[in-house]
Amino acid sequence: MKNILVPNPKEAESIHIIREVAAQFEKPVLLFSGGKDSITLVRLAQKAFYPARIPFPLLHVDTGHNFPETIAFRDQLVEELGLELIVANVQDSIDQGKVQEEKGRYSSRNSLQTTTLLDAIEKHKFDACIGGARRDEEKARAKERVFSVRDDFGQWDEKNQRPELFDMLNGKINQGQNVRAFPISNWTELDVWEYIRTENIQIPSIYFAHKRETFVRDGMIWTASEHVYREDHEEVKERMVRFRTVGDMTCTAAVLSDADNLEDVVEEIRASTISERGARIDDKRSEAAMENRKKVGYF
Repeated sequence: MKNILVPNPKEAESIHIIREVAAQFEKPVLLFSGGKDSITLVRLAQKAFYPARIPFPLLHVDTGHNFPETIAFRDQLVEELGLELIVANVQDSIDQGKVQEEKGRYSSRNSLQTTTLLDAIEKHKFDACIGGARRDEEKARAKERVFSVRDDFGQWDEKNQRPELFDMLNGKINQGQNVRAFPISNWTELDVWEYIRTENIQIPSIYFAHKRETFVRDGMIWTASEHVYREDHEEVKERMVRFRTVGDMTCTAAVLSDADNLEDVVEEIRASTISERGARIDDKRSEAAMENRKKVGYF
């Protein structure tokens, strides 16, 4: 593990936040998707408590429509590091009648994760959830504090955020409330990739260019899968692609790319003029799609 004793400024800030979460809350958890941001959080948490193990579990809200490469990577990482993994399944929420499966052209289980997440928080009595949100991802993210309070219904009120002066983080909450903590809030996508390169962190293979069966809809490239709605005229072709963001495959599009190593990925991101969220169809449902989901308990 590199640079344990001499962290860079952003790394130092993130490690401080993670330690504050562990110190101020009774039962924190790290929200883990298998994507680059949550993988970065795991490395930061390793450094925060080294040589001890990470003192809280990982929670993955599994839609059942995740990329197989991501699930395989998740299981390998947990085994290698000896971490506790809790998996909450969206399918269980569907089976229990708490949410309804979407149908049609833009159907996705992504928004259904909210109910599953809130149920998991309630079941395990988590009072702080560490997430990998960054302010540069989407404008609703930029309204968050580092410690973002959710009420006893799991809801977020962007008008009722606490001031955070001089890096002072207030973890005091009332009965039933919980906090979402964002240690890499001040990082950019490029910061994350450069950190992954510097630390030589392993990531799922789908972040690198590879051949994949895909089809094009609305100018975006989708994985040809039984889980992804496709019309008869939408022709499947093998393309060289990679993914900038990893989520439910029903809402995560690929990009054409030949970047098959970290150096090339970093340079590709450095030259990009489009946000990684541009490949997430759920953010395009409305101008305020992300903010509306956050208000009812989304990550």
